[in-house]
Amino acid sequence: MELGLIGLGKMGGNMRERIRRAGHTVIGYDRNPDVSDVESLQELVTKLQGPRVVWVMVPAGAATQATVDELAELLSPGDVVVDGGNSRWTDDIKHAEALAAKGIGFVDCGVSGGVWGLENGYALMYGGDAEHVAKVQPIFQALKPEGEFGNVHAGKVGAGHFAKMVHNGIEYAMMQAFAEGWELLEAAPEVTDVREVFRSWQEGTVIRSWLLDLAVRALDDDEHLAKLRGWAADSGEGRWTVEAAIDHAVPLPAITASLFARFASRQDDSPQMKMIAALRNQFGGHAVESK
Repeated sequence: MELGLIGLGKMGGNMRERIRRAGHTVIGYDRNPDVSDVESLQELVTKLQGPRVVWVMVPAGAATQATVDELAELLSPGDVVVDGGNSRWTDDIKHAEALAAKGIGFVDCGVSGGVWGLENGYALMYGGDAEHVAKVQPIFQALKPEGEFGNVHAGKVGAGHFAKMVHNGIEYAMMQAFAEGWELLEAAPEVTDVREVFRSWQEGTVIRSWLLDLAVRALDDDEHLAKLRGWAADSGEGRWTVEAAIDHAVPLPAITASLFARFASRQDDSPQMKMIAALRNQFGGHAVESK
């Protein structure tokens, strides 16, 4: 089938290549002319035969909103827009309603796979009406990993991005657990080879996983991570997961703590720890350190 793909960055560019390898035609558009197949969204739409499927892979928020708004004016009834970025699920509902008013279908798709997706495939979680999902199904099959699993029609519009949001929340907590375990091992004088301890866990243990494999790769590159600064961004999906948990009254202590740990990484000199040090000094005479 033919597909229009908007956004050819690290993931979008590799997705274009994987879909082409599966025998489909992809016309890609990006603001970077060096990677774009066409010069404008209008040219992209013109080159696709109807009914069209256009997949959007641009940053969530304003960029996605602007792209959907422009496509709403360019596409025709019966066409389908897929948002494969990391949009908030509440935006999906708004986009679906706006496009439906013009007879255009909408599918939201959470995509996981990162820079490894070209070779290994992408895990896909999508939401929308069955008739719209069916029009995109050949592309889903091209992108998914080999085997039985790796893609799911999670439910109605918004379900795909909600599922991907929860996936990323779990990812936060898993990474935090590995990070805390690594720091404790590094602090213990009895353990003389932390990297090989991590490597030994790759076979036969209950925590063996792709994240563990990636941790070992990182330690092979920099055994004590001395080249890195202890700073980690949050993509927004961790926050949305915690907010959704509050809305649904679902306790998420591990995921919430892992999000707050990211915030702690932004501080070179924690104001909270200053207060704790001051209080310990006041009530117990414990020593404090000056700058």
